[in-house]
Amino acid sequence: MKYSISACTLLLTLVAALPGSDIASAPAPKPVGRPVARVNGAVLTDRDLLREMYSIFPYARQHNGGFPKAMEADIRNGAMKMMVFEELVYQEALRRKMTVPPAQVDRALAEFRKQFAGAEYQQFLKAEFGGSEERLRTKVRRSLLIEQILSAEVTAKAAVSVVEAKTYYDKNPDRFRIPESFALQTISVVPPQNATPAQLQEARKRADHALRLAQATRTYEDFGLLAEKISEDDFRVMMGDHKAADRAKLPPPVAQAALALKPGQMSGLIQFDQIYTIVRLNAHIAPGIRKFDDVEDALRKELEKKKTEQLRSGLDKRLRANARVTEL
Repeated sequence: MKYSISACTLLLTLVAALPGSDIASAPAPKPVGRPVARVNGAVLTDRDLLREMYSIFPYARQHNGGFPKAMEADIRNGAMKMMVFEELVYQEALRRKMTVPPAQVDRALAEFRKQFAGAEYQQFLKAEFGGSEERLRTKVRRSLLIEQILSAEVTAKAAVSVVEAKTYYDKNPDRFRIPESFALQTISVVPPQNATPAQLQEARKRADHALRLAQATRTYEDFGLLAEKISEDDFRVMMGDHKAADRAKLPPPVAQAALALKPGQMSGLIQFDQIYTIVRLNAHIAPGIRKFDDVEDALRKELEKKKTEQLRSGLDKRLRANARVTEL
């Protein structure tokens, strides 16, 4: 269960569902306020549902406001769960008698208004809230209360310390093993599938020409720029750079050639599967284990993300336990 909620997110999705305004995409679905769910008696409408659908799949606004047919049911289902979760969290905030200082609501409203130009804000206010700023304030206050609960029950508890990350690192060494690898660049000549003898001969001529040009290069940049111009493999768009390529996954002739090179050196023509390639070795990386300092930041983010999902899922389960939720 993946929930990503903040006051900013909740406010921004208000704009997405605007029917018939300049802000929404042209033929977007037009919600009419039809009830789609009840949560402990609170009615949620198709307007609320569409907001959440846009939150999950914002690209719909770039596709005439519609959702891909193959994905629409899943998007709707995810949006329904998110919408119900938000309402349950809001009701929990009310049960705890939590409040939001008026100044905080004012700041959130000011930030929200910055996304509008000219008369757009009034158009939005009229279409979504009948022109009532007080109704908008109520929506903003609701968003901030939801954020308060999530901050206390999820964000604060999901924090992962350096000690926790190091403990995980020490217990899972296989996750951080580095195979023997080669940091290399390539320039390749690739004949057509089922090439005729004449096409194979032409490919060899192109390969010989590429080799002469490559031999004139001296640096990573020189070789990379040449790869962008003449290489016929998919790595040409990255200056021919394969980054750290696992030796076990390289074609044997390429791995064998790389073993014979020192960093900065270049191979001759290597042929395999009718492909000709030229390799420039940038580094030979010995097998080992990545240092904790090198993985600490990414590992903490990964563990925090996992912890966040678990906490959100647990909160949802607790709130639903005694709730009356009906989808209409």
